[in-house]
This record gives sequence, C-alpha cells and structure tokens, in this order.
Amino acid sequence: MGEEAGRDDPQKTVTVGVPKEIRAGERRVALVPKVIGKLGGRGATVVVEAGAGAGALIPDEEFTQAGATIGDPWACDVVAVVNPPTTEQIGKLRRDQVLIGFLSPLTHPDTVAQLRDAGVTAFAMESIPRISRAQGMDALSSQANVAGYKAVLAAAEHSTRFFPMLTTAAGTVKPATALVLGVGVAGLQALATAKRLGARTTGYDVRPEVADQVRSLGAQWLDLGIDAAGEGGYARELTDEERAKQQQALEDAITGFDVVITTALVPGRAAPRLVSAAAVQGMRPGSVIVDMAGEAGGNCELTEPGETVVRHDVTILSPLNLPSGMPEHASELYARNVTALLELMVTDGDLSPDLSDEVLAKSCVTREEEGS
Repeated sequence: MGEEAGRDDPQKTVTVGVPKEIRAGERRVALVPKVIGKLGGRGATVVVEAGAGAGALIPDEEFTQAGATIGDPWACDVVAVVNPPTTEQIGKLRRDQVLIGFLSPLTHPDTVAQLRDAGVTAFAMESIPRISRAQGMDALSSQANVAGYKAVLAAAEHSTRFFPMLTTAAGTVKPATALVLGVGVAGLQALATAKRLGARTTGYDVRPEVADQVRSLGAQWLDLGIDAAGEGGYARELTDEERAKQQQALEDAITGFDVVITTALVPGRAAPRLVSAAAVQGMRPGSVIVDMAGEAGGNCELTEPGETVVRHDVTILSPLNLPSGMPEHASELYARNVTALLELMVTDGDLSPDLSDEVLAKSCVTREEEGS
C-alpha cells in the first residue's frame, strides 16, 4: 500500500533555492553539499546561485556533485538565506514562497513588513524556541559557538601578554586572567577556549543558575548578588537599582583582568552597558576587551561597533559577524540547522508547514494568508 502511494506522483518535488549572500563581509552560505542528500531523501531538490559557496571555499562543482543544480534560487518553492533579504531581493519573491533565514524580526520590522506585504511565508531562525526537540535547529546557538571561539582568538592576537603560564630559563610568566561577561552559548565557548589557551578564567552572568556551567569548564564564578533570569534562557532587563549595583561591582572587578570578553544581549533591545569608561581606565595597560555585542550598540561604553580602538592603553575590539570569519564550519553548522527545520516542512516532496507545530508557529513571522 505504501509503495503504491509513493507512485501516485513520482515527479512531485520541492525546490529549495540558495542565493549568494550580498551583505558586505559575509562569507557564509545557507546550505552546503553535505546536507543536499538528506534533503533529497525528503523529496527536495536544491538550486544554488552560481558562486554562492565561494566565500566558504565551496566551488559550484561540489554542489553539483552532491546533486544540486546551478540556477536561479529565487524561483524555488523555498529560499534559504543567512541574512535578512534586501528590498530588491524581496521583490524577487512571489506570494506562495517560503523564506528561511536570520530575519531580525525584532530589530528590522520594516523587512518583516515587506515580506508580509509580498505574501511570503517567512521563518526566522532566531525565533526558533529553545526547547529540547528544536536543538538541532538552534542556529543562534550554533553560530554563537563559532563567535565565542573567534572572540578569544582575537583577544589573544591583540594581547600584549601570554595566555598560558610559561616556565622558562629566564623565569616564570604568570597566566593571563580572562573575564567573560554573559555566559550563554557564546560566553561558555569563550570560557572553554580561553581555558584551553591557558588563561585563568572567570565568568559572570545575571542568571545565577548558570554558575555550575561556568565551574564545569574550570572557570571561577563572579558572584555580584544579582538575579535577572528571564524567559527562554535569556536575561531580563535589570531595574535601575540593579543596574547601578551591577555597574559599581563590575567596575571594581574588571580592573583586575587582562582580558574581558562581553556577550550580553537582551533580545530586541540595545545591549546593556557593563564596562564603563572608568573601568577601562582602571585596567592595566596592554589589556584587551572584545565586545561581542557591537551590533546592538556594545556592552562597553567606549566601544565603536565594527572597529578596533585603543583607549587608556587598552585595546577595545568590536568585531561584527564573527561567524563569517570561520565560513566553512559556520556554514556547515547553519546548513544543518536549516535542514532540520526543512524536515518539519517537507515530506515526500510535499511542502506543507504545519503551523500548529510549536517550532514552526513560533518561528513563523509572516504567513502567505496575511498578505492575501
């Protein structure tokens, strides 16, 4: 019976398009050759724009060898992207298409409005709920792992001091001390990476329940007596009294570290200011701050998003889009996230997203019916 049913429409297939990313400095691609066979098993074929994988060092030939075709991705049933589409790109979409990608629904409402007006059903990767069965689709976490790793390497590169303790004929050099502010996925990866490089690590977060995770990585926990646990694994915004208490306590603590890496974000809001100008001034000359929250304004008062500056003999880096600096692995991880989401929508060549499913319902930011 199942075999006969599979013959009802042998040509039925869903097409998934992968455009070339056009954001300046972006090297990732939404799908990679390794996942194409898995999508084919669901009855989906992949169409890749020529050169889409070049930034991630994936030539078109690798895509075609995996079963994809090179062509127009915007004509497909589903379009998978990394970054929010531009107005021009949205103009290429038709009313019955599905779009998947980082769409910044909280910070770029105009993009969402344009997609809604175009009648596109759009799924935002950053809106996928953080529940157990959606872990394989959690692109925020996969890319945060890459960012946390790269942030520590950037700190080590700009530091004037060794990370590990060195014992030499000329004497012993003490290990660097590193403080990570905000220990979500990126922060935990930063702590682990700094520890591997030999630094003495300390973590801080306004959610005290993550203290055990910090200690499990061999790091110390900086306890300031503030609890601001929020929904979905994120921190809530602090009250004015809590913020003042935190600011003074952090100002006192930060001056004792050689490296400070900040990752603190509140969804849809400007990044909280954790490192004051006074704290920077109190740090030892040659110290380094890596502010990973630059795209949301930065956690350091002296941060210039996207720039590297020196203030009071302290180097302050605010790199944007850190995952793009490791395009091969970042693309591979992201492609797995997108594929896992597509597997909820595509069965036997039929594209039918069930919006009663919690994962799809919460990640869907526009629906085709809304624009009808």
